[in-house]
Amino acid sequence: MEPSATSMYALIEELFPICRSITGDGVRETLRIVGKHLPLDVVEVPSGTPAYDWSVPKEWNVRDAAVIGPDGSRVIDFRASNLHLMSYSVPVSARMTLDELRPHLYTLPEQPDLIPYRTSYYTERWGFCLSQRQLDALPDGEYEIFIDSTLEDGALTYGECVLPGAEPDEVLLTCHVCHPSLANDNLSGIAVLTWLGRWLAQRDRRFTYRLLFIPGTIGSLTWLSRNEDVAGRIIHGSTIAGVGDRGHLTWKRSRRGNALIDRTMIKVLGDRDESFAVQDFSPYGYDERQFGSPGFDLPVGCLMRSPHNTYPEYHTSADNLDFVSPAALADTLGLLETVVEALEADRRYRNLSPKGEPQLGKRGLYPSIGGRTAQVEQMAMLWVLNGSDGTRSLLDIAEWSGMPVAALHAAAQRLSETDLLEAL
Repeated sequence: MEPSATSMYALIEELFPICRSITGDGVRETLRIVGKHLPLDVVEVPSGTPAYDWSVPKEWNVRDAAVIGPDGSRVIDFRASNLHLMSYSVPVSARMTLDELRPHLYTLPEQPDLIPYRTSYYTERWGFCLSQRQLDALPDGEYEIFIDSTLEDGALTYGECVLPGAEPDEVLLTCHVCHPSLANDNLSGIAVLTWLGRWLAQRDRRFTYRLLFIPGTIGSLTWLSRNEDVAGRIIHGSTIAGVGDRGHLTWKRSRRGNALIDRTMIKVLGDRDESFAVQDFSPYGYDERQFGSPGFDLPVGCLMRSPHNTYPEYHTSADNLDFVSPAALADTLGLLETVVEALEADRRYRNLSPKGEPQLGKRGLYPSIGGRTAQVEQMAMLWVLNGSDGTRSLLDIAEWSGMPVAALHAAAQRLSETDLLEAL
């Protein structure tokens, strides 16, 4: 197995126990750990800061929480799973009967062995999540409820890594960091984006790459409200979410529908001998909907494996360390690396000998023995020469010819070393 696969999985294992939400020390600890692998600037935005029609909420932190049964045992225990506490639950210290407690308990009757993930970010309430079997086993009697949490003015925290390139145009890559112990819907995106950033940092870059580790929705809105000048430089982008399960890869188009990132992603996916899916844009999902809001209309899609809410483990305790696969993480990372290479390679060329097919043999670019079927390298050169009329890019030629962008790029590089081709 590739070293990156085991390293990404190890990062998920390290991050899994941390209780994250849209604000708080869990996000800070997560970003501290990511920062050991990637140069990360951590930004704190105070509570109450406007973000268009929203504002940064109060900061939430939790130390402990439990429901203690009539026999004195912790029948619902935050320490056993941080999913047991509804995110953003206000502090509570109370005693009540089981009937009084029930409105504050959340289960999945159709999945009776699983704990659901629930939140109440913008309405102050409290609650506990548990399996239906746990609920069914609770006896009548008096229960003690305590939630040792704080909800007070603080800050929203996000991480940003900017890797400058030769050109100021930017590629935006983001993941969300606001979920607690959910391995696929949260941690897989963090792990893949971290290792993609490590790979990008070690290579020459044409474009500038901006990697954001942000809380969902409010994080992207906050970043956009503080960086409208930067947003104007973004020419390609993707959110990365749910990329560690064993389903096939899925691309959700940007709002523009046929932006270069859409075409490149679909072309690279199609060149692989594996199943994949393409979804049209919708204003529901991950942060691509904020970057693709009409006031920005940035070319940002979303890369997933099994889309959110289409697999039974989604937002439940079954989205655990067994649900994600090192092989799937490596496959997602490999795809993104290929997409980056295709974006970097995409440019227009001009054939300097456009009248008729130039003689490749005398330039050492064609086999000296004729009569054999043209090899991939020769076909790529012929396609580049025929397509390079100054109006088509390598991606255009790749879509036209059916050849991979990488093969055409290699051919263009060889041809550019002769008198036959020039880059525009």
